[in-house]
Amino acid sequence: MPPSIPGQPEAAHPSPAAPTPGRRGVCFVISAPSGAGKSTIANALRAAEPTLAHSISVTTRAPRPGETDGVHYHFRSREEFDAMADAGELLEWAVVFGRGYGTPRAPVEAWLASGRDMVFDIDWQGHRQLRAALPADVVSLFVLPPSLPVLESRLRSRASDDPAEIGRRMAAARDEISHWDEFDHVIVNEVLDHAIRDARAVLQAARLTVPRQAGMAALVSSFG
Repeated sequence: MPPSIPGQPEAAHPSPAAPTPGRRGVCFVISAPSGAGKSTIANALRAAEPTLAHSISVTTRAPRPGETDGVHYHFRSREEFDAMADAGELLEWAVVFGRGYGTPRAPVEAWLASGRDMVFDIDWQGHRQLRAALPADVVSLFVLPPSLPVLESRLRSRASDDPAEIGRRMAAARDEISHWDEFDHVIVNEVLDHAIRDARAVLQAARLTVPRQAGMAALVSSFG
């Protein structure tokens, strides 16, 4: 058996506020090609809404300086990671540049059942897997750059990748963008503040759908 992932997320991330009674949480997926801003938008949502739950991913890569197991990632060997995937303990997983990344099932299901919303910044393959695993809970958003030259400029401005790596990311971006119409919503990240505003609007609308508000029937019935 592979090492277990804690089933109760509160152990690592205490709940800062009570969940909404009678409402199942939203699994909000944000995808985009590298450099289009999905992580920036997701982090802005988490900063603006502290009650958003955060899933700690499992990875096979080695910890970087300052990273702690169970806080930044659950660090596992490739054998342990494969065993978790085979056992159905990961909602979605992928091997990217030789490194495995995945989302533990138990914490996500616990958060959603308690009425807490979650934000994921993952690729289109992860989105497909999450939607297949949680079809009634996933609401998805794809973030496009204004153009490919703008995307390349943003990647170069990071000054963290060599030209060969930027070339690989641009090639991957074209494939990523080809899946944009598999998502529920799409925005163009030309002005970051506007993109963050639009992403929050999508999340808020998802919270208000009739099927998600299970406790509303009791309120309506009290009207007589």
